[in-house]
Amino acid sequence: MTSRERIRAIIAGEPADRCGLWLGNPHPDSWDGLHAYFGTNSEEELRRSLRDDFRWICPQFYPDAYQDPRGYGMFDAGLNKKRHGQAGPFSDCEDPREVEDYPWPDPDYLHFDACLDALRNVGDLYRASGFWTCFYHNVMDLFGMESYMIKMYTHPEVVQAVTDHVCAFYYEANERFFAVAGDMVDGFFFGNDFGTQVDLICGPAQFDEFIMPWFARFTRQAHDHGYQAILHSCGAIHKVIDRLIGAGVDCLHPLQARAANMDADTLARDFKGRIAFLGGIDTQDLLVNGTPEEVAADVRRVKKLLGPRLIVSPSHEAILPNVAPANVEAMARAALEG
Repeated sequence: MTSRERIRAIIAGEPADRCGLWLGNPHPDSWDGLHAYFGTNSEEELRRSLRDDFRWICPQFYPDAYQDPRGYGMFDAGLNKKRHGQAGPFSDCEDPREVEDYPWPDPDYLHFDACLDALRNVGDLYRASGFWTCFYHNVMDLFGMESYMIKMYTHPEVVQAVTDHVCAFYYEANERFFAVAGDMVDGFFFGNDFGTQVDLICGPAQFDEFIMPWFARFTRQAHDHGYQAILHSCGAIHKVIDRLIGAGVDCLHPLQARAANMDADTLARDFKGRIAFLGGIDTQDLLVNGTPEEVAADVRRVKKLLGPRLIVSPSHEAILPNVAPANVEAMARAALEG
């Protein structure tokens, strides 16, 4: 099978010749060490040397993707901050009419040429694409985390108005992109970190009210265009995975192995056969502190538990420089074993 055929089959629950492999998206500071170890000169050369099946080709990766003449990025107007917890422009907003005056992004400023060129030239590999559509984090930034959580209770109409503006932009952006990308894309890969190390960030009732309606629309959008729906969510999201499956998610990433109830045993017990898995190889301890032999053994364990609907990958895609390249190699080699 080609890599493209393999990953499509795994996510669809159809027979494949082996588990899939995705290196993830290493942190920029990690590449020099990886190239020195593997003797490679480019990201693509390294991925091909590992027989990586999966390519994440996101429009937002390209600096010319959004060209607002006002000089704004998509959602950065008024965001002079570095973290979700800082107050945003809507932190004190109590009237949804004020939401209309914000300089919302305009899909007419989008440009796809660089991303489309990358899709045309990627070869016979699985293409995960579409806008990252991280609406939960965008809304959180626009309020500030504390204000966002409180206003879900005190001013739900304001939260809903901001959510609708953010999500309507992403929906239209994806519609325009998918219209020109067509069958060059295999899966709509989008991400919102719903969990902490121990539980959801917001309560299940608020999750259902403010997150699930648009989330379900985005998964339907993927299927309407013939794409598989791949969700990225870090953290302990076990209690809403049933909801996500019900909304149409085909594949769940990254399976944060040390978050509560996100270990391979629990996921296999509760969800195996109902969804495909992407990730699961612990980046918090194992890949950092383990030996190559321990990494390989754990990959085999996770494959046995979660396979065959499994794409082996780190439990967070941004491999940091503290992960030894020998452990990356061990993960890849064990993933490719029959």
